[in-house]
Amino acid sequence: MWSNYFLQKEDDGRVGAAALGGVGSKSGRQGVTLTVLGMGTEFWVELSQPKHSRNNQTCEMAHYGLWKLCVRTLWVSDIDPERESCGPAELPGESNCTYFKVYTSGENAVIFKKTTEKGLHIAGAMLALFSLFLMIMGSVCITMSLSKSVPFFLKPATICFICSGILVFLSIIVFHQSVLALLASDHSFPLHHELSWSVACLGSAGAILIFGGLIFLLLSLPNNPLEKCFGQQSSSDA
Repeated sequence: MWSNYFLQKEDDGRVGAAALGGVGSKSGRQGVTLTVLGMGTEFWVELSQPKHSRNNQTCEMAHYGLWKLCVRTLWVSDIDPERESCGPAELPGESNCTYFKVYTSGENAVIFKKTTEKGLHIAGAMLALFSLFLMIMGSVCITMSLSKSVPFFLKPATICFICSGILVFLSIIVFHQSVLALLASDHSFPLHHELSWSVACLGSAGAILIFGGLIFLLLSLPNNPLEKCFGQQSSSDA
């Protein structure tokens, strides 16, 4: 849809830039979708007890994200015999999920005798929310550029998308630090941890948003080098 705006230009250089504008707009939409998907899940990290820490029949593991914690009880017989820890979370079992009280009463969560660091957890969540806000602002700027035919709005859209992508990566880093702080709160109870698929979604979203923002940056320059490049190429072909 956004590429139609650039296709209004008649020369071949503008048409070449239009194709890149379409790539940038598609990248922005994909980045927003992946970020919303990743932020809304409770699969940022998986914490697994040793497989035989309780008994020979069941074991417990936990997975959580920015807002929600789930503790799962799995059957040891369903777990890969070569795996020493409980999991993965995709296996069938009983699940008990609760929202973090840190956002309501300010209480830290206790996960398998280990305590969360609420300051780091809240910081990661706020970075993610601010990133989402910048994505929305960037999308509004692109919409204004289309409806009003004002290329100037590409510049603030560029800033919003690039900053949003950077904040996505910062949110992942801060969240990981909060997980490490959780594990360090009590060394008497061993846990295996690994980042889950939602973090991969967010990492991809951050890269896509920065890529799309850089494309819009090139298209918003007064003397667009992309237009000159495509213009010279079309002239030589003629």
